[in-house]
Amino acid sequence: MTPRPQPSPLAYVPFVSVENMMHLVNATGVKRFIADLAGYIEDDFRRWPDFDKTPRVASHSAEGVIELMPTADAENYGFKYVNGHPKNTREGYQTVTAFGVLSSVSNGYPILLSEMTVLTALRTAATSALVGRYLAPKGAEVMAMIGNGAQCEFQALAFRALCGINRLRLHDVDPAATEKATRNLRAQGFEITACADAQSAVEGAQIITTCTADKQYATILTDNMVGAGVHINAIGGDCPGKTELHRDILLRSDIFVEYPPQTRIEGEIQQLPADHPVHELWQVMRGEIPGRTHDKQITLFDSVGFATEDFSALRFVHERIAGTAFFEPLDMLADPDDPRDLFGMLQRAR
Repeated sequence: MTPRPQPSPLAYVPFVSVENMMHLVNATGVKRFIADLAGYIEDDFRRWPDFDKTPRVASHSAEGVIELMPTADAENYGFKYVNGHPKNTREGYQTVTAFGVLSSVSNGYPILLSEMTVLTALRTAATSALVGRYLAPKGAEVMAMIGNGAQCEFQALAFRALCGINRLRLHDVDPAATEKATRNLRAQGFEITACADAQSAVEGAQIITTCTADKQYATILTDNMVGAGVHINAIGGDCPGKTELHRDILLRSDIFVEYPPQTRIEGEIQQLPADHPVHELWQVMRGEIPGRTHDKQITLFDSVGFATEDFSALRFVHERIAGTAFFEPLDMLADPDDPRDLFGMLQRAR
């Protein structure tokens, strides 16, 4: 019997499963993983002009949204598939799931396929805390976390790793979510205050993170809740028709964004005129414009997530798995002996 032809080395793509991603993170240490990932994100923001940039491609439904987030530089192309379905937790599913691909521009071959549900939580947190280093008040010690779902603990760990925050004030409309976050974060050594409402959560906080999931115009923070000198990390409003902040807060704040053409569609600033001034983070990180300039300033990171951050995360993972056991080769690409004889390869497989 003629032996079945085996895939060539060119047929295989490194695949990082959820299990292997967790092993990679735990082997590295969450704090170091986030800090090192933030370095990759910062490096790529600093070379912002090198990237192809476009708002993500979104397919909206009454239940949620499915999105593709592509970008490329001269060497690599990357994209992420991600969904956002707020109702999912009521049915036993995750609100957000994702996977991503990194490819070589030179030949179009994928060089990495990875889960990105865990990785997106890590890169979102790393981006938030990285921005916090530029915008948060000096000496900030306390962060309010409004919305204590899947992202909560990652945000807390990132702000401790990059900004030194160790005191948290937590609130969620679901007390069970706050109980979960309190349990997890106290085990990580955080000082936790569970709060009955958002108003009490922001009292005494120099940083306010909002991370709620409902796909609707909402007012998580009212104008009277935000005093001078705070930094707001608004990460829950990330699609058309979904916001968390009262419009008057925006008018009092200096607003910093990733990519204005996308943020004006999806972020808090969808509430404002299209010409309302905003500051681009890449320019802050390159030192072209200032971040926080005085103690009374309200800074707002209107975070919606941008494709370069996923590109950075994929690039980071691709480099970190080299020489490790934290991936498996996936037979993903057809590679016939004669590139023109794909049909012959199919027949020989019989």
